[in-house]
Amino acid sequence: MMPGAASRTDRVVVAMSGGVDSSVAAALLVEQGYSVFGVTFALLDEAWASQKLIERQSASIERARQVCGLLGIEHRVLDEREAFFRDIVMPFVNEYAAGRTPNPCTLCNPTIKFSALERHASERGARYIATGHYARVAERNGQLCVRKGRDERKDQSYFLYRLDSRVLKRVVFPLGDLTKQEVRDLAIRFFADIVFAQESQEVCFVDRDYRELVARLSPTAATPGEIVDEDGTVLGTHSGLLGYTVGQRRGLGITAGHPLYVIAIDPELNRIVVGPEERAFVRAIELEHVVLQAQAAGGTDFACAVRVRYRMKELPARVRVLEAGRAHVLFDVPCPAPAPGQGAVFYIDDVVVGGGVIARWLNNAL
Repeated sequence: MMPGAASRTDRVVVAMSGGVDSSVAAALLVEQGYSVFGVTFALLDEAWASQKLIERQSASIERARQVCGLLGIEHRVLDEREAFFRDIVMPFVNEYAAGRTPNPCTLCNPTIKFSALERHASERGARYIATGHYARVAERNGQLCVRKGRDERKDQSYFLYRLDSRVLKRVVFPLGDLTKQEVRDLAIRFFADIVFAQESQEVCFVDRDYRELVARLSPTAATPGEIVDEDGTVLGTHSGLLGYTVGQRRGLGITAGHPLYVIAIDPELNRIVVGPEERAFVRAIELEHVVLQAQAAGGTDFACAVRVRYRMKELPARVRVLEAGRAHVLFDVPCPAPAPGQGAVFYIDDVVVGGGVIARWLNNAL
């Protein structure tokens, strides 16, 4: 569970959301005799988040405090509200306004959560940081990488592709070798008297519908415009770019003799471009903001499997890393609607060797 030859006297700071997973992660470390203390992030602010989300955050903090009390460990709240709004919420809003489909978790983990955990661990003299992610740490070609969790249905390695070897030397994933059902069973053993809330939604700062938040913080994203085909023929109108994503079929509000899919979003013309299903499959994409464990990947031109959405199965591909943090991904088989703004994560076997943000589709002849 611990990287390297850990001592039971080593201190571990655990990120605790007040949910089942992080609570069990902390309990396992305490049971094994490590010196553990918990921290919970305050991320949401009343200036922009709904009252319901603020109340949910308060309840989560109180539940984490209760768990720590039962475990006999210290608990602190880390105020990351300003950084979270600046570095996660507004980029999320701006991406939707620009016609892209962001995945805030892939950015939040390294930028906010693991960064704050590292900082707090250093201040408190803790050697390790731990979370309740379903993932593992593995060594490949002498380089530490994120590895898939044992439970394929809960695996969260996709969200952690930006973590590098420097960070992973300190990271512990106590749930990596467990299934969700095993974690639930442990929660009953450790915390029989605590009623945990249902699992949090994927985007923690959105209450029901992300479009309401985007429209409030970026009103121009809700400006109506045209829906056109590839020839520019107007087929209907849309209610704002914020409501659409590449690959979308339902909810377009237009009719045709065959199903139509969003194949492009043009923010300059405020247009949604649609086409037949076959046009929503591509053979090559360009990535930006690429991070790569080059030693683990075996270089900068390599075969691997690539996942372009969290719930999607990886597809075989070849990755060619270019200059300026870019890369080309050439799929062995057509890839269904990779959406600009989403993460594309590289796997060799079950190990993450890098990833990047989808920038655009490339000519299939590449």
